[in-house]
Amino acid sequence: MKNPGQKTLAIVCGGGPAPGINSVISSVTIEAIKSGWDVYGIYDGFSNLAKGEKVFTPLTIDKVSRIYSEGGSILRISRFNPTKSEEYLKNVADTLIEMGVSHLVTIGGDDTAYAASCVADYAKNKRELSINFVHIPKTIDNDLPLPGSIPTFGFESARALGAQIVSNLMVDAKTTGRWFIVVAMGRVAGHLALGIGKSAGATMELIPEEFPSRKKIPLSLVVDIITGSIIKRLASGRNYGVAVTAEGLIEKIRIEDLEAADCLEFDDHGHTRYAEINFSDVLKREVIANLGTLGIKMTINNKELGYEVRCAPPNAFDIEYTRNLGYAAMEFLRKGGTNAMITIQNDTIVPLAFADIMDPVTKKTQIRLVNTKSIQYRIAREYMIRLEKKDFEPGIEFEKLAVAANLSPDEFRKRFQYVTEY
Repeated sequence: MKNPGQKTLAIVCGGGPAPGINSVISSVTIEAIKSGWDVYGIYDGFSNLAKGEKVFTPLTIDKVSRIYSEGGSILRISRFNPTKSEEYLKNVADTLIEMGVSHLVTIGGDDTAYAASCVADYAKNKRELSINFVHIPKTIDNDLPLPGSIPTFGFESARALGAQIVSNLMVDAKTTGRWFIVVAMGRVAGHLALGIGKSAGATMELIPEEFPSRKKIPLSLVVDIITGSIIKRLASGRNYGVAVTAEGLIEKIRIEDLEAADCLEFDDHGHTRYAEINFSDVLKREVIANLGTLGIKMTINNKELGYEVRCAPPNAFDIEYTRNLGYAAMEFLRKGGTNAMITIQNDTIVPLAFADIMDPVTKKTQIRLVNTKSIQYRIAREYMIRLEKKDFEPGIEFEKLAVAANLSPDEFRKRFQYVTEY
């Protein structure tokens, strides 16, 4: 029989995998048990709770003490959205209450954070019981609204492994005389694609934040930008390269240009299931066809990059970072805190209240996009091989570009100058 004053903590993992989840589970569990709390690890995110099912495991220090360096999640994970119906919210809240849960730690992205907030509100407003909760920001996308340059955990590990993969492709491209088109995960933000490409010294990167207008762009624009990079490399005597693009570009492209692929799917939160669209294959086919109209033959391979990096073991940065976050989350809960996302800023634990970071329209946390005005982006752009406005100034270099494209200077200008206007 549980003591009336006994505190019980539940841990729920939502969204997609990211390196460091197990490290968070480990640190939260250890700190909670040291405080005399019981700890339950909930399997499969909110999915079982929404059905009223108690699918969990009691966590102990022995169970979690050595999992901090492992990839994946010992509790598994799901994208199930309990906010889709009041019945789901009721089942989640009631099941947690029946289990005696007094505190909740969620590990996930913006959707998981929003779901936890709704569950806590339901328990308070409908059951008059408090479930204090804290959210630990997790995503390889790095798109949660953390201050400054603070990353979401998992991003640095994913970036490091992704950069190694792209670096290997760069060597292959040079060795075999070909191009690779890589599409990196990241949802609507380009942090991962830009970070991987910049770290690996890829030939060029292309991210959705370069097209801030709400007006959709034609697929042909993306194709021409990549084609322009290939031509610029050919003009310098190099027939190889790697283009790293962000999957979020899909959101920017006209729907009619993508419908032909007949592969648009959406998850429980209404987001496009990017992984179900072989975007790199689409780009490969379109770029090859585009080059063909210019009489240029080029071997191009494509690669989707994401699953390989999101369940990788966390690197040293993310292990330390996640153990700090787990400790900080428990410190926040022990002091009676609730309804916030935990961060560490300037060596200080700083909880971010959801009311301050919530989008007033969507009622979800705001999305952090790449700042294309930042020095980090400007430096990245300086190292890219892409057609720029200065390339179209009259001179020998401009003429080399036209020759590489099998066009006259006037034809080349008419055909490609527009890509520099974005």
